[in-house]
Amino acid sequence: MARRKQAPAQFRRQVAAHEAFPEPSCRSRAHMQRDQAGDRATRPMIMPRAADQLLLPASPVFIAASLVAAFALNLLPVGRAPAVPDLVSLVLVFWCVHQPQRVGIGVAFAFGLAMDVHQGALLGQHALAYTLLAFLATMVHRRLLWFTLPSQAVQILPLFVVAHLVSLVVRMIAGGMFPGWQFLLAPLFEAILWPVATWLLLAPQRRPPDPDENRPL
Repeated sequence: MARRKQAPAQFRRQVAAHEAFPEPSCRSRAHMQRDQAGDRATRPMIMPRAADQLLLPASPVFIAASLVAAFALNLLPVGRAPAVPDLVSLVLVFWCVHQPQRVGIGVAFAFGLAMDVHQGALLGQHALAYTLLAFLATMVHRRLLWFTLPSQAVQILPLFVVAHLVSLVVRMIAGGMFPGWQFLLAPLFEAILWPVATWLLLAPQRRPPDPDENRPL
């Protein structure tokens, strides 16, 4: 008898709860689904630029050859002029931005020591500048690739300025002479050469045009 009395009471509670929180009808569910689909369609999505192109993997041989070629160009007699851009730093920053797993602080330190030996500078002067440059480039590489080439050149200009200032400070502490304010032109020229270096160093990775219209890639 007690169970029979409890059963109607439980049924009344379930009916009251159903009336307080009714289930959505089929029509309301359809409206909810359309609203959610519209929200997803209008929601801003972070997508790469449409002009971006799928690139082939970078060859380690080509990376090493480009760094050696930049170092060889720095060995020319004009490389001692204060306003001449440092091509090693330019190529280092490029590969630290595009291939941070292969080119990093260790590679920058090695080329910095080689540059110190060549120029007869205080051992560690260029190594410190290149190491700091590689570290800063690795920090900003994810954000930098979302911008156009002119915007990238503007954003990496402070990195080149910091590297040259560090090298100058170490040189002055060691008793070197001030090279003149022309040395401020070197980071400016390096930033100007950034689009050219990007076009040249990414050329081997670009896919050839596919004549098959049925395959978009």
